[in-house]
Amino acid sequence: MKENQVSLTAIMTAYLRAYHAMNDTPKIFDDFLAYRLIPEERRALIEQGFSRVLQINVPESNSTCSDQATNPLPSLLQAMGLPNVLSRSRYTEDNLEQAIKQGVKQYVILGAGMDTFAFRRPDLLSKVQVFEVDHPATQAFKLNRLAELEWEIPSNLHFVPVDFTKESLADALKGTSYDVQTKSFFSWLGVTMYLTRNEVFATLRSITDIAPVGSAVIFDYFVPEEATPHMKEMQEDLRKIGEPIKTTFDPSTLAFELKSLGLRLHENLSPSDIQERYFQSRTDGYYASKHVHLAGAVVE
Repeated sequence: MKENQVSLTAIMTAYLRAYHAMNDTPKIFDDFLAYRLIPEERRALIEQGFSRVLQINVPESNSTCSDQATNPLPSLLQAMGLPNVLSRSRYTEDNLEQAIKQGVKQYVILGAGMDTFAFRRPDLLSKVQVFEVDHPATQAFKLNRLAELEWEIPSNLHFVPVDFTKESLADALKGTSYDVQTKSFFSWLGVTMYLTRNEVFATLRSITDIAPVGSAVIFDYFVPEEATPHMKEMQEDLRKIGEPIKTTFDPSTLAFELKSLGLRLHENLSPSDIQERYFQSRTDGYYASKHVHLAGAVVE
């Protein structure tokens, strides 16, 4: 991403969570605070963009749901990755809840963006120290917005500015109250695809360096996909805003690659797994993307 610019994908991701919370039923992931976290002028720009796109062209959907004919917006949201955002967020917090029951005391959110966990889940917040790690420009944007909203920062919420392309996660966390002896849970959502393979491995290696055995990390990743017109268009759009896709992983070799870093692949959800778990009975046309996987790994 650009040096001094807030991540535009972080803002859009929050908007997608907000849209779902306010408009869709049943809820896959209910981020009822996301809408407020996005400044009004940013929301207006996003909604104007939606209106223009819908007037010009509605992306095709694989869905046969008749609702698509009367309301084209779900097709647009599908194309923009709303199902990916919802499923990875739900998967992460479901796993976090179990991890806390098993003794995890620290939750590290890598590439936190406009995450609202610390304000939305007081039931879990009271049991963990939370560390939001993100690019300095994006984190400064969020802190400014929290000040505008006059939201009180919980005492166990810690902000850690890090540029993953230049800095070590381990070094950044060692400069905080993070405890290297305490079992921890890391989430890393919507980030790996924007880094080089070496940068991804360096961060995962940092996790094994600073987290004791039994700690866990959840992350999503892209798989190589045929260069369809839609995929080419999405990649070009991301390149234009300074956030190009750089890395994909082969699901069949991921376990071997993680093992070399000191991680055991615990779960590797395919698109069909994600579809069955979160979208099987929906009637709004949302479905799991065929190029996104969800992985859970444990420090050995």
